[in-house]
Formats: sequence, C-alpha cells, structure tokens
Amino acid sequence: MRIALWITMLIFPLVVAAEDYQEQPILDEDREHWSFLPIERPPLPKVKGAEWAENAIDYFILEKLNKANLQPLPEANHSALVRRAFLDLTGLPPAFDEVTADRSYDEMIDQLLASPRFGERQAQHWLDLARFAETDGFEHDKVRANAWKYRDWVIFAFNQNLPYDEFVVQQLAADELGPNHDPTPTMFCLSGPDMPDINSQTERRHSLLNEMMGTVGAVFMGLQVGCAQCHDHKFDPISQADFYRMRALFQPAVHVAKNQSVGALKEQGEPGAAHLMLRGDYDKPGIELQPGFLRVVSKPEETSFKKSVAGTTGRRLAFANWLVDDQHPLTARVIVNRLWQQHFGTALVSTVSDFGIMGTSPTHPELLDWLAAELQAQHWDLKAIHKLIMTSATYRQASEGAAWLERNKQKDPDNVWLSRFPRQRLDGEVIRDAMFMVAGFKQYEMGGPGVRPPLQKEVSQTLLRNQWVVSEDESDHYRRSVYVFARRNLRYPLFEAFDRPDANVSCPQRQKSTTAPQALILFNSKLTLDLARKMAGDILPTCQSDDEFIREVLRRCWSREPEPKIMQAARDFFVRSRKTSANTDLDELNQVTPTPLPTDLDPRLAAVYTEFCIVAYNTLEFIVIQ
Repeated sequence: MRIALWITMLIFPLVVAAEDYQEQPILDEDREHWSFLPIERPPLPKVKGAEWAENAIDYFILEKLNKANLQPLPEANHSALVRRAFLDLTGLPPAFDEVTADRSYDEMIDQLLASPRFGERQAQHWLDLARFAETDGFEHDKVRANAWKYRDWVIFAFNQNLPYDEFVVQQLAADELGPNHDPTPTMFCLSGPDMPDINSQTERRHSLLNEMMGTVGAVFMGLQVGCAQCHDHKFDPISQADFYRMRALFQPAVHVAKNQSVGALKEQGEPGAAHLMLRGDYDKPGIELQPGFLRVVSKPEETSFKKSVAGTTGRRLAFANWLVDDQHPLTARVIVNRLWQQHFGTALVSTVSDFGIMGTSPTHPELLDWLAAELQAQHWDLKAIHKLIMTSATYRQASEGAAWLERNKQKDPDNVWLSRFPRQRLDGEVIRDAMFMVAGFKQYEMGGPGVRPPLQKEVSQTLLRNQWVVSEDESDHYRRSVYVFARRNLRYPLFEAFDRPDANVSCPQRQKSTTAPQALILFNSKLTLDLARKMAGDILPTCQSDDEFIREVLRRCWSREPEPKIMQAARDFFVRSRKTSANTDLDELNQVTPTPLPTDLDPRLAAVYTEFCIVAYNTLEFIVIQ
C-alpha cells in the first residue's frame, strides 16, 4: 500500500503535465448576455408626470415607478439636501452657514465637486476596490514605504477630474506612456497582500500575477475572471486560457526579490514565454500561450502589440486602450454603476463587480446604458456624471415625511424602484471625520505617509513591536481618515467596527452591519470622550445660555435647527444630569469637563455639556444620510 502511494505521488506530476487542454470556442449565444452587448443610448421614455423630472435620469426612473403604480416622494427639505450633498461628495458635514448660504443647489454641487475634499472622499471608494494598504499583510505585515504615493495619486486624479479612460490607462500602463512618465499609478496592480519572505519566489510571483489579474478583471470589467485561473469558468464564457493570455500581458512587468515589498510595475529584459498553469499550480506549466484579450468581448484583429515609446512591450498599454475603447461593452457600464452605488447605496446592478451570468440583471437597463453612453459622450468626465445624478429629482427626493410613504414602502419594500431616497449609514471614516469637524478641528493638510493616531493600550498590545508608532506631531492625530495609516493586520478600531474592509481582496461594496461594538465605541471610547470635551469647550465661549449651547451642538451635528420638542428633551437631560453631578466625586467630574473649561464655570455644572455632546454623537441623525 505504501509503495503504491509513493508511485502515485511520483507519477502524478507527469500525468498532469501530459493533459491535453481543449479550449471551447466562443459561440454567438455567449455574446447575447446583456453585459456583452454593445452600449447603445436609448431614447428617453414617454412617461406620466414628466414635469417632476429634472434631467434624463428621472424619465427612466419614472417609467418604472409608473409601471409599479408608485409616486415619488417630494424634494427633501433644504437642510437635509445640503447635508446629503456635502457628506456624499466630500465626506464632511456642512457648517451651519453652508446650509443657510444664498446660492442655488446647482452652484453648491459645482463648489463641492471643485473642493479638494471631493478627491479625498472619492479616493476612499476607489481604495476599497484597489485593496489598498500600506503593509504587505500575513505574519510580518511589513510596511511598504512608498504605498502612500498611490493613495495620493488617486486623490489628485479625482480632484483634477482626470478622465476615467486616462485614469484606467495610467493604473495599468503608466510606465508605457513615456520614458519619464511616473509609474506610481500602476501600484494599483500590486496593491494586494504579499508574502515577501516566502521560500519560493516563483510561487510568490505566480500568486501576485493571479491575484492581480482577478482584481483587474473585477474592477474594470466587472467580471470574475479570477475564477478561471484553475479551470474554465463554470458559468461565464471565460476559459482558463483566456485568463492566462491576459495574465501574459502583465507578466513582463512583475518581478520579485526575496524580503522586498512590491511596488509599481516595471518591465525588465525580454518577456519570457507564458503558459497555461495546469490546475492553477505555479509549478505545472501547460501549453504555451500568446498574450491576448478576453475573447467574448473582443475580436482577433484587436489583439496586436507594438513596442511602446518607453521601450516596453506595449502589451498593457494595448490592453488598457482596448478597455476604454467606446466599443467595449463593459468598462463604461461598470464605472457608472459604481457611481450610482456611491450615491444611492445600492447600484443598478447590485453585483457591482460581477456583470456575468451569475450576477444580477440591472433594475433599470436602459438607464444604465444611457449613463454609460453619456459618460463616453462627455469624454469620460466622472464629475459630469456625479453632477447629473445629484441634480436629478430622483436623488433630491425626501427619505420620509410624505403621506404616501407607507404605501411606497409596502409596494416597494426594498426601494428597488427608488420611490424614495434610501437612508444610508455613514462609513467609519466619515463618522470619524464628522466627529472631528463638529468638535472644531479643521485639519486639512493633504498627502504624505499614513499617520498613526493613538490606539487604546488593549489594541496596540495585539501588534508586534513598533507596528503602530504613534505620530509625534499631535496635529497629525486629527487629519482626515483617508490619511490614517492603513495596516492590513490591524484596522483602526472605529473603522473596523463600522465595516471597513480588510484590504486582502478588492471590496466592491461594504457591509452595513448594526452591532453592539458600534454603539460601545461611539459612546464609551476615549476618542468620543476627548472629542466631546473639545466640542463643548469650543462652543461654550460663544453661548450665553444652555439653550444656545444645545442649539449650536445640534446645528453642528444635524445641520439644522432642532424642533421645540427636541429642545425640551435636551433641557430635561440637563436637569437630570446636574442632579447626578451633585452627588458625583469631583475627580470623576474633572475627567469629563469641557476642554478648556471656562474659569467661571463650576465643574459640577459643566460636565453636562460634554455629556450632551456625547449624546449628539450617538444620535441616529448624526451617523445617517437621509
């Protein structure tokens, strides 16, 4: 028995190497799936109630609402709409004077799109897709010294409104655009986890190439091409040979050295032969393959390569240009679908990185194609699509308040037809940034290596030595969340509690959980206490009464005036809290008094101001876009 086992082990690699791989042809019926069909701009539908529409988007939404016998909600009130727009585009709540500013809604959207804060917020969405982190992951989680440069490039690209076709090309082939072109954007390709100390560097390179190819396919084409690295895709017309042909496009630019982190793509020497790897194993090369594109959405004559002006193979540049060609059926559809998801929480195609057979069909297919065609007509201008969505009547709907709201909820419980604006909980990064802003911190320094705010001792003790050295400059502790050091093996606790992905795989859509740790971290953490004390100390010098203090706190946190019943509930809270403070040890009270504490204010009377700020941080209206 033992001898037979050894014989099997010895001959098995020979049997695998001798397998004959037979690639299935692409049939006409394979190209009939909706996402593989050419993008065509549909005409605007004729709808009842067209006077409600603000732009073309609303006609397609109304068509579905009419068929479902649903009525859209009226426009949200002004303060809710301003707060929604600010949080959506910049990730920061508006100051109250922004709510009361004398300007049109369109002017406000233009100002927000032009703000440097826009790029910082939009970058976080893209960094989720790019599985961005500043460390390698795995056991040692080694720091990638220059990873932050990719994050800064993404922020810059969004702020400069780099056309999306150029945005794609640079991330796949910036180094092929010219001999002196900055290769930083290509860090996208190698942003995933890595194990530099692995014994077999051949295996490491194989794993990096496969992970990269799967990410490129999912992010730019919305297809799970990574499923074909071991065998033909079970559902989509993507063969294993398709996967390795596309991998061959990147193969000359991926090189590894033991104990060194990867960075930007760089071609070195002549490209070696590319093979289909049998069963996806790094040490079992099968048939030799020529580099090529995905057959189901390309033609043989489209696959041609010539040396780039930078002296590289030109393979990736050809691939990137093929992706952003107006005839490509996937690229424009995928990105406008992602933009829709950013604004409404759920995309038109809910499986945002899977437009294949097992993905969901679009709820509004004509609208998806209209937006894709519009993006191309606007020369891939993403800000133009953002503005189109945000100025639509669909986006400007209220989320509550109409007499027919309950009827809409009954007939459209999941809000598939957008019969109301969908309320959405803020991401952890936005919650933290909003907490800082309403506390009075306005730290807008941009760029540079990730900063490390203080961690609770219980958290920092879980790390290896020197894996989270707190930034010496205290002002760095209050910088925007996009600049907080992104360690793969430890997410900043507030971000982790509010569902930040771990950056080990591309994340097309964050979870939106509701858990006890979220309430605990918002109510009991040292961060919340410190910021509540700072907010109270920032507001008190400007107030002559408790009512003025209450009103200012809620203006900052809710971007609106509180109703009389809210004011009375707050007054009652002040009375109860001060009764408790009268019997509380003074040393305990000094730990929750405002910072700084006005010299003429008794600590027994002052603690309530901090406590009320903590309450405001924990209100639903503070952590929800509505």
